[in-house]
Amino acid sequence: MTDADESLVRKLTETVTVPGTWLKIFLPPQTVASWAAPGWRLADDGFLMSTPLRTNAAVAPDGYQVRTWARGGVTRVLVVTEDGAFAARGQIALPGPGRTAVFDQIETSSAHRRRGLGSFVMRTLENAAVASGSSSAVLAGTVDGRALYEFLGWRTLGPMTSVVREAPPQEQEQEQGI
Repeated sequence: MTDADESLVRKLTETVTVPGTWLKIFLPPQTVASWAAPGWRLADDGFLMSTPLRTNAAVAPDGYQVRTWARGGVTRVLVVTEDGAFAARGQIALPGPGRTAVFDQIETSSAHRRRGLGSFVMRTLENAAVASGSSSAVLAGTVDGRALYEFLGWRTLGPMTSVVREAPPQEQEQEQGI
């Protein structure tokens, strides 16, 4: 929500009841914290980031296998070890030529960090976006991911606060077998 205000956040959090629903609001957490209705919790802090897109060399490091596929306007990249263990992943929504691409769910397994996999995933997705006609991209970066994105030329536009709808207490108790 790029133009959220208190009344909109209150209205949405009072009416949306589906557990697992996320709202990403581009304001500081101290501003948003008191706006959410009961049953919503603050999630990890983050940042709205953007970059102009360009084609890049994207070569997977030795010892890894890569699978890339697209469906419904979303391109995904999965990197696994030679024995099939998860190493890294990411996805990008490609809304069409001239539109801004949206990077999402960029993740590197802690056992495989600092090996160039995050950069590889980002560059592979960036190449897909350029090929689809996008010239710019945005993402909601985490505190942990910010250094990678800045290294790759992304710039921080502002803070991002996530709130997530939790299951009602009785559903949480049922899930936990209480």
